[in-house]
Amino acid sequence: MITPELLRQARIESVAQSLREDIGDGDITAMLIPADKYAEGRVITREPARLAGKDWVNEVFRQVDPNVELEWLHEDGDQLQANDVIFRMSGKARSLLTAERSALNWLQMLSGVATQCAQYAAKVSHTKVQLLDTRKTLPGLRLAQKYAVTCGDCNNHRIGLWDAFLIKENHIAACGSIAAAVSEAHRIAPGKPVEVETESLDELKQALEAGADIIMLDEFSMADMKQAVDHVGGRAKLEASGGINEHTLVPIAETGVDYISIGALTKDVKAIDLSMRLD
Repeated sequence: MITPELLRQARIESVAQSLREDIGDGDITAMLIPADKYAEGRVITREPARLAGKDWVNEVFRQVDPNVELEWLHEDGDQLQANDVIFRMSGKARSLLTAERSALNWLQMLSGVATQCAQYAAKVSHTKVQLLDTRKTLPGLRLAQKYAVTCGDCNNHRIGLWDAFLIKENHIAACGSIAAAVSEAHRIAPGKPVEVETESLDELKQALEAGADIIMLDEFSMADMKQAVDHVGGRAKLEASGGINEHTLVPIAETGVDYISIGALTKDVKAIDLSMRLD
């Protein structure tokens, strides 16, 4: 689970890094502008989007110049239309221009994640399924992206390797069996979720008998997926995974699985087209 404090610390560190790589030892172009010149501006979206990243933008301006004032017209999770004004800003012109690119980079990327998630979620809103992200995130930006996922009506899978077990083929081979792996997981960290990846109905039955909390159906056929749902009957949660795309998403959701995990929610990011304009 991502706590507010964990997210805050990650945000401070990642924003600082983004500013270091952009500003270096100083914004020489901004120095063309008189130091005391005041300006106002606004940021708009050029396309429909689901908003995510407000706190990252706030953090960028806080680190560049805490005297800059921002007025947000929308909140994270809001659906935006093309040409909507997202927020207005006022302060020293140098500060606004120095912060511009880093602020927009965060907002366009995180809103891109949220927008894609919202599109996927809308397709399966008539079912009970929850769409999950994965660990296929941009390096160093996992918590930010996983936050954006929640702004797009999807849900987080495990955060990393520390907060839940996901027992895969190689873990099973090293432990000797599914039963042995699940038993060891319960011994090592009682109370932490234990998920087992299965590739056949026989492995599904083994995982169920071993006491797995969640059973992943990796690239199961549609027929086998339906059979798995019937066999488990709610005794464990079922997660479909592997090669899922916009064409297979709805049929899979309609089989009755509890979760569908999709790496594309975070790894195939298309940034939202944003623009900052000074008045």
